[in-house]
Amino acid sequence: MALALDGKKAVVEELAPYAAKAHSAVAAEYRGLTVTELTELRKVARDTGVYLRVVKNTLAKRAVAGTPFECMQDKMVGPLILAFSMEDPGSAGRLINDFAKTNDKLIAKIVSIDGEAYDGSELARLASLPTRDQGISLVMALMLAPVEKLARTLLALKEQRDDGEASTESEAEAVAVAE
Repeated sequence: MALALDGKKAVVEELAPYAAKAHSAVAAEYRGLTVTELTELRKVARDTGVYLRVVKNTLAKRAVAGTPFECMQDKMVGPLILAFSMEDPGSAGRLINDFAKTNDKLIAKIVSIDGEAYDGSELARLASLPTRDQGISLVMALMLAPVEKLARTLLALKEQRDDGEASTESEAEAVAVAE
């Protein structure tokens, strides 16, 4: 069923804010997926903070205009489902990548991050990006490493001094016994 002009405007207005706020986007061809499979994909998307939408390419092109995902416009061809990462950059990539492992009919066509559009073959790279919590823990580990190294060095110096004093005391005792 064709949408009237007001319906088309509503779709573009609904999609545009998500495109403006998203960290990354994936466009995947969904041809051949059953309604049950798409419903499962949508359920997982809701749980992982990914905005997922099947929309006509002409409307999607209008919605991403003026956003970092404008670079995807030329490559939007065929029946596509758009996934926008709202919480962390890799969530849409992980969603599509994981779902495509069990459903070979879902094929990533476009991957976009930071205003650059890449071929669908780059999906694994996007999916491997750390989550926000993993990123924070990596940064904290980097910040903690120098402090831990300093503490170990100071402890080693203290032990070395204690060993040095102990050997000096035992030498003094040996000299006193010898006299």
